[in-house]
Amino acid sequence: MPQGDKDKYTDKQKRKAEHIEEGNRDRGVSKKEAESRAWATVNKESGGGNKSGSGRGKPDTKVSSRRGGKASAGRSAADRSAAAGKGWETRRKKG
Repeated sequence: MPQGDKDKYTDKQKRKAEHIEEGNRDRGVSKKEAESRAWATVNKESGGGNKSGSGRGKPDTKVSSRRGGKASAGRSAADRSAAAGKGWETRRKKG
């Protein structure tokens, strides 16, 4: 299998990578970098292509998908608001 060939991936893995890539593109990441991040995430969660071989059927970990939003998860609305205000003041002074 040549490098970059995605034949060994399931349809679900391909859809997942496409969805992750779209999300990265929406955040302003270049197409090449977004694609790279997407496949790295799919590989980390599922261990690579699952279409054939002994690894097929292993459950996905989903650990990478659950990482987002942890920084503010334990903070109150007032704390988040204060942090946002502080950031705004900093940006306003620099401009």
